[in-house]
Amino acid sequence: MNASPPGSHVPEQRRFGLLQATALNMSNMLGAGPFITIPALMLTMGGPQSMLGWGVALVLALADGLVWSELGAALQKSGGSYVYLREGYGREKWGRFMGFLFIWQFMLSGPLELATAYVGVAQYVQPLWPRSSEFTRLCLGAGVGLGIILLLYRRIESIGKIMVTLWGGALLAMAVVIVTGALHFDAKLAFDFPADAWNFDGMKWAALGAAARIGMYDYLGYYDICFIGDEVKQPGKVIPRAVMLSLVLVALIYFAVNLSILGVVPWREFVSEEGVSKPLVTMMMAKIYGNDFAQLFTVLVLWTMAACCFAMLLGYSRIPYAAARDGSFFKVFGRLHPRLGFPHVSLVVVGVLAAAATFVKLGTLIDALLTTRIVVQFAGQIGALILLRRTQPEMERPFRMWLYPLPALLALAGWTYLLLTTDRVLLGGGLVALLTGALVFLGWSWRSRRWPFSAVKDA
Repeated sequence: MNASPPGSHVPEQRRFGLLQATALNMSNMLGAGPFITIPALMLTMGGPQSMLGWGVALVLALADGLVWSELGAALQKSGGSYVYLREGYGREKWGRFMGFLFIWQFMLSGPLELATAYVGVAQYVQPLWPRSSEFTRLCLGAGVGLGIILLLYRRIESIGKIMVTLWGGALLAMAVVIVTGALHFDAKLAFDFPADAWNFDGMKWAALGAAARIGMYDYLGYYDICFIGDEVKQPGKVIPRAVMLSLVLVALIYFAVNLSILGVVPWREFVSEEGVSKPLVTMMMAKIYGNDFAQLFTVLVLWTMAACCFAMLLGYSRIPYAAARDGSFFKVFGRLHPRLGFPHVSLVVVGVLAAAATFVKLGTLIDALLTTRIVVQFAGQIGALILLRRTQPEMERPFRMWLYPLPALLALAGWTYLLLTTDRVLLGGGLVALLTGALVFLGWSWRSRRWPFSAVKDA
């Protein structure tokens, strides 16, 4: 785990403006989420009241978005959370430890998040290929993941153009769902609450936490542009605007899409059946326009999911690269393509791991990826922001969090709530993963004679 070899630090080109940055974030957020999670969301609380989960998630995401906005504007480097943790806690001591733990958990959670989109692809292939087995469709989903690697194997400027094109397809799919739902909306179906919908007890609060976790999964990606900070034009302005703009726009789209679907397809119909991973939007279009149009629209849904995968893999491939470039991860991940100038090793490894994770159940993927991220990444970088405010008040901050520190504290409370309402088995697994990472860090530091086994001055 040494620094990257000489000649590998070819500077990236700052090609992403506000349009491309917003497209990147929104494509990640709009991809598979609402198309594959609405049945699971309705199941958490047993009816349309489950939409409260999206509301809780939106409040948390907006507060956390301000954390990302300040850090991304001030620390304008690729790597996102890795850079924020390293700088906030001190490069050579606790920052090095937190950065290592983040990369450790990311090598699990990043591919798991990508895999949820590939599972979504497998779900929506079923209407187009009804005689195929589930395993065959999952193989096809994994194959799409490998194809995304090939699409990203090129210069960043051409990627920006592809990103906007894919984003356009995603917006078109959402628009068709919203317009169709508005024209055929039945309020009795959309607001068909069960008798005990608003009787909250301990079980209901836990169920709300489960709904909020699904909501947060749907919003994940509002920070994607932070992972390629080296490639953003005027990052001090573009990153905060892209983060907050994408959150507001996606929240409005999600609310409209959710109501549109529930106003056409009775929620009891798709949550009462065994298994909740049906191609819900295809069911909606078939109910209104017939099977032929539904199959055509399914192709557009698959386009949207491909856009999501494209956006996620683009950002996530930069994270191990940034760590390796600083000497905090295996040096092979710090290599740039000699001709095209992008981190090709990191891209391929993250992409292949995600394709392999396609065969894990969707619910397990969502809960596992959130559980592994909360402590180190989301809660950890809230601490990093507060430390930077105290230890480096002179740091240039093109964007400052509004009403500081209230949004940071609200975000921390929200992440804690989601963590405490998670299944205990998954919590235990996440704890084991973090402890294992800490032991590996200590072993590596002991062999390399670095902190905490040698005296160093914090950089």
